[in-house]
Amino acid sequence: MGQRQTLPVLPLRGTVMFPGITAPIAAGRPGTLRAIETALKGDRLVFAVAQRDNTEEPTSDILFTTGVIARIGQVQRGLGGVQLLLQGEQRATALHYAEQDGHLTAVIVPAEEMTPLDLKDPAFTALHKEARERAAELGEKRGLPEEVVHQVLDSVEDAGRFSDLVAGYIELTVPEKQGLLETLSVEERLRRVLVHVQRQIGLLEAQEDIKSQVQEELGERQREMFLREQLKAIQKELGDDDSSKEISELREKLSKLELSKEARAEVERELGRLERAGRESMEAQVIRTYLEWIAELPWNTRSDDHLQLARSGEILDEDHYGLKDVKDRVLEFLAVRQLRAQQVAEEVATTGEFPASKLKGDATDASPALGGTDDDHKITDTKEAKSRAMARGPILLFNGPPGVGKTSIAKSIARALGREYVRVALGGARDEADIRGHRRTYVGAMPGRIIQGMKQAGTRNPVFLLDEVDKLGQSYQGNPSSALLEVLDPAQNDSFTDHYLGVPFDLSEVLFIATSNFIQNIPGPLLDRMEVVDFSGYTEREKAEIAKTYLVPRQLEESGLSNRHLTFTDEAVMKVISEYTRESGVRQLERQLGAVTRKVARRVAMGDTATIDDKVITAEEVRELLGRPKVHPEHASEEDEVGISTGMYYTPMGGDIMFVEASIRRGGRTKPTDDEEQVRVGPISLILTGQLGDVMKESARAALTYATNNAEALGIPADRVASASEAHIHVPAGAIPKDGPSAGIAIATALVSEMSNRKVRRDVSMTGEITLRGRVLPIGGVKEKVLGAHRAGIKVVIIPKANEADLEDVPEEVRKQLTFHPVETLRDVLRIALVHTPTEAAVEELIGV
Repeated sequence: MGQRQTLPVLPLRGTVMFPGITAPIAAGRPGTLRAIETALKGDRLVFAVAQRDNTEEPTSDILFTTGVIARIGQVQRGLGGVQLLLQGEQRATALHYAEQDGHLTAVIVPAEEMTPLDLKDPAFTALHKEARERAAELGEKRGLPEEVVHQVLDSVEDAGRFSDLVAGYIELTVPEKQGLLETLSVEERLRRVLVHVQRQIGLLEAQEDIKSQVQEELGERQREMFLREQLKAIQKELGDDDSSKEISELREKLSKLELSKEARAEVERELGRLERAGRESMEAQVIRTYLEWIAELPWNTRSDDHLQLARSGEILDEDHYGLKDVKDRVLEFLAVRQLRAQQVAEEVATTGEFPASKLKGDATDASPALGGTDDDHKITDTKEAKSRAMARGPILLFNGPPGVGKTSIAKSIARALGREYVRVALGGARDEADIRGHRRTYVGAMPGRIIQGMKQAGTRNPVFLLDEVDKLGQSYQGNPSSALLEVLDPAQNDSFTDHYLGVPFDLSEVLFIATSNFIQNIPGPLLDRMEVVDFSGYTEREKAEIAKTYLVPRQLEESGLSNRHLTFTDEAVMKVISEYTRESGVRQLERQLGAVTRKVARRVAMGDTATIDDKVITAEEVRELLGRPKVHPEHASEEDEVGISTGMYYTPMGGDIMFVEASIRRGGRTKPTDDEEQVRVGPISLILTGQLGDVMKESARAALTYATNNAEALGIPADRVASASEAHIHVPAGAIPKDGPSAGIAIATALVSEMSNRKVRRDVSMTGEITLRGRVLPIGGVKEKVLGAHRAGIKVVIIPKANEADLEDVPEEVRKQLTFHPVETLRDVLRIALVHTPTEAAVEELIGV
């Protein structure tokens, strides 16, 4: 028996300390704290013994007699007590408990373990090995890393210490652990530890089996339903049970829609999925958004057409100045629809029905708009019949330069019909999904612009403007122009299927109108579905009238000057038009007028009101407010010159004149520079400068060939042709690329003038393509070119004979101020353009005198 000693007692609640185990202990009871302080003053040893019950104030009666001599390691003091690390060293038995200085003390003697007589006995060795293996298995089943488990168990080789280590970490009650602590026989303790370990292994295995069986029986869906029911109960208790109310409201809203059988089946399927899905799940959000799109589309809402042709003409005149040809075409467009709508409405009123197949481009096509085919679908609603009849017919394509009123004409059509107006900008669209939408499998999927526009309109028969169809792009995501083919085909668009909706939507009552700037950029199949209405540029007088009637009042209103009685003189408006804008439309003109009104508004805001009220803006004040002129258009030459002719050109921004200069070099040839092109035409080399395109270069070569081959007939002296070595053609404004065949006669006139040393009339401009035989071929853009020549001060215009009919498009006021000469050959051109000198025999022969 060991030596007796007296140690402070450390009562343990809910746990048992074993030798060789290090455990953290929290102490807060006064008696325990005093015992710890006593131990810290001495050799830091305490007698750690478990309590029989969880009493707050321990006494000797509730303490076991067997405990562990433990050494106090680290101590951390806090407000609620101390945290200490306790290291068990040896079993001990308390002989007597006593109270001293406010804490318990115990007279103890160490307890000696009973080791086996033969440590190498096979039975004991097998028991020790089995205990180790089962302890390792238990640790792994609890989720501890295998390496950590083996490292901890292999660190203890003694069988007694090993049994104490395992006993300290397995889950046992206090009496069971106390029984292991009081078992002094190592073999018996090892056997009892093995029993406890095996029992816990069996418990863990049984739990795994039960868990697997439960998961198999319930399944994931049943588990989800069980949790959802719990969630509903919780929400009901919290007063947050509005999910079912939202679904009921959505179902009621969808039930009022006149959907096709296919759409109704899809809606019911998605409603069922929504009811089964969790409210906050991602799937529920996607389904709810889809059903809300379905509910907000105008499946059975249409506006009533009240078209009156006379009123439509008044609306067009109110909203737009000029554009007579366009207005006539629009009124014809509306007149046909008015008559057709009246005819259909009368038949419905008489017979009570009208076959929907008669309102399609192809009566054999099936229409699922109302859940069947057109053959068995009879229209009985007069409003629907009129709406379908109004939408049937060619789709108009408004083509012309920017700012000439294409979009506003479409808006006026909607106002005349009493329909909703929707504009969809297609410029830059490069993905087919822009038209057809994204499939719902994609994150962030949404319908295409057509369906979005229908939702915005709120009716199934709006005026739908497809703006800038010539700006559609193409990429690897598809060609959006191809997706428009179905939209603009009356035989197909009654069953247009957006990828997001996944069900057909009827577009047969929509009145589509498209706009473009460059008709050449529209694919052929798409253009074939539309009827082109050309918009030409405005004359300066038309621009002035538009400015006075529409633009100036609008800019005064936007600048806050509508009550200041501010007016513009005609000269001021014309100055803005001629010196600060250069366009076919009036957008830039409105910006410049807005700049004037803003500068005036600034003066008013600064207190300079005396000079503003009842003020008239003159041309001089426009120069003061806007600064130097921003546009420098070409003007007719001041005198007749040799080798310089006046041509005409046309761009989408309008028409204008250009000068063609020709110079003949006599003697040796020079080497062309990098920006020149030298072409040999017979004995004469041709140099072209001014950024000329391929077609314009070909016109210059043809003109030189004709001039040299017909020199005698054109009055060009033979010696001047023989001595010529180079012909240099230059078109000023070299920074601007130029191309096209219409400058052919202007180039030929300049060459003949230079080679014959005869002057070209400064007041004559010309346009037309030339051939090697001297024929003058027709060209395009006559109206714009004539208007540009008129602005430049030209008095005589030469055009191809084949373009004579195009002069009807030129405003009458311009035609009265100009003299036109339709020509068929270059000789006719030269007879008019060259200055006539009667003493020259060649010219006498040329003009037939």
